[in-house]
Amino acid sequence: MVKVEVDYTKLKFKSGLEIHQQLDTSKLFCNCKSLLRKDSPDFVVKRKLHAVAGESGEVDVAAQYQKSLDKEFEYQGFDSTCLVELDEEPPHEINKEALEIAIHISLLLNCKIMPITQIMRKTVIDGSNTSGFQRTVLIAKEGYLETVNGRVGIESVFLEEDAARIVERTDKKEIYKLDRLGIPLVEIVTAPDIKNAVQAKEVALQIGSVLRSCKVRRGIGTIRQDVNISIRDENRVELKGMQNMNIFIDAVDGEVLRQKKLSDSKKPTKMEVRNAQKDGTTKFMRPLPGSARMYPETDLPLLRISKGFIDKAKKSLPKLKGDIEDELKKEGLSSDMIQLLFKQDKLEALKKLIAIYNQPNFIANVVLIYPKDLASRKNKSIEEVDEVLDEKVLRYVLEALGRKKISEKQVKHVLDKIIDGEKPKQAIKFEKHDWNTVEEKIMNIIKGKPGLSDKAYMGLVMKEFRGKIEGQKVMEIIKKYIK
Repeated sequence: MVKVEVDYTKLKFKSGLEIHQQLDTSKLFCNCKSLLRKDSPDFVVKRKLHAVAGESGEVDVAAQYQKSLDKEFEYQGFDSTCLVELDEEPPHEINKEALEIAIHISLLLNCKIMPITQIMRKTVIDGSNTSGFQRTVLIAKEGYLETVNGRVGIESVFLEEDAARIVERTDKKEIYKLDRLGIPLVEIVTAPDIKNAVQAKEVALQIGSVLRSCKVRRGIGTIRQDVNISIRDENRVELKGMQNMNIFIDAVDGEVLRQKKLSDSKKPTKMEVRNAQKDGTTKFMRPLPGSARMYPETDLPLLRISKGFIDKAKKSLPKLKGDIEDELKKEGLSSDMIQLLFKQDKLEALKKLIAIYNQPNFIANVVLIYPKDLASRKNKSIEEVDEVLDEKVLRYVLEALGRKKISEKQVKHVLDKIIDGEKPKQAIKFEKHDWNTVEEKIMNIIKGKPGLSDKAYMGLVMKEFRGKIEGQKVMEIIKKYIK
C-alpha cells in the first residue's frame, strides 16, 4: 500500500482523545469485587430497554437508533454480583479508593479538582447497562500535557462505571455478563489541540504512562482509546478501538483521507462512531451520541471532595515511570532490567522485597531472572512458578537471608526446592558438607557416566545428596571436570 502524505495544516485538522481505564478496586457504587468470571452464571435476567428524554427534554439520536433495533437483552449474574448491577437496588456511596486514584491521575495531568460535583446519568441504550444509563461524575478539569509539538489541554477527568461484558450478539438478541458492570473507570478527555497523527500517538502514550503509574487494572480490555477527528471545520467522527499503537497513525491518517474524499466530493461527513480495523481502515458502528443523553443522578447526593481528601491524595501521589526509572538507575539497575520490571508489572514486588533485604540488583534477579530460569529448567510456565513463589514465600526466604540462615548463593536453590514441593521452612535448611568429599563424589559420578550435559550431572548430584546442597557451588565443580 502506497503511503499518502496528509497535509494536516491545510486540512484544518482538529483532534482530541478520550481514554477509558479500569481502576484496580472493587466496584464503583457497591461493595462487589471487580472479578471477571469464567464459570457458568448463577442466574439469568431478560429485559427490553427504552429510550427516554435527557435533561434537555430531547431523546438522544444514538438512543433512538438503538431503540429502533428492537433487541432483547439477557444478563448473566453471579454470586459475585448484586442487586445494584441489576438496577434493583439504589447505588451505594461512591468508592473512596477509586475516587482517590482518580484524583491521583488528575493531579499527574495537572488538572484542577472539582470541590463539589454532580453525579450524572449518561443514557446508554445498547444493552450494556441494565439501567439504560451509565453513572459518571466530573472529577477534574483544565489540565495539560507537554509534547514535542506543544501543549495539549486535558479538558476533563471523569470517574464512571464500566459496562456489562458482551457474551453473544445476534440481530435480535444480546447476552451480557454482569461481572464487569460497575468496575470503576476513569475517562480522560483531551482538548482538540492535537495537530497530527504523530502527536496524537505521543499524547496517548504519555497518558498511558500516567495511568500505569497509578493503581489501575492491567491486561486486554482494561483500557480503551477513542480518537475524535474532524477536518475543514466539518462534522466530528469518533474512532473506537485505538488501543493498538501499531495501527494508530495509519488509522488516523486513513480517517482523515476518508473525510477529505467526502469533503472534496461535496458530501457531508456524518457525525458517527467508527471502529478501527487491524489493517488501519475504519468501519461504521453507530451515530455519534449528542448532548441530550445526560441528566442528574437522583439516587445520590452531590459529591463533595474536601480539601482534606485532596491533601491526603497528594501525600500518596505515585511517581511517574520516568522518575522511577531514574531512581532505579541510581540504585545500579540496568535499563534492560528496569524495562523488564515494567513489562512484567513487578515494580511493587521489587519495592516490598527491597524493604526486607536492601540489595536492589539482587532482588531484581529474585523477582525477574530466577523465576524465568527455574520455569525453563522445570518445564513450567512462568505463571505456574510465580504462583508458587508468591510474595509471602519470597518474603520468608529473604527474611531468612537477612538473618544469615542462608547465603545469597543459596537463594536460587531454596526457590528450586520450594517449586519441587518443599515447605519454605524446610527448604532453607542446608546440611554442612566437607567440600573435598563432595568434589570427589562429583568426580566419580562424572567418570561413571561420561558425556552427559552439566544439567544432567547436576540432577545426578542433587539426587545423591537429596537436594540438601548448594546448587551453584555444585555446578562450579561439575564445570571444572567436564571442560
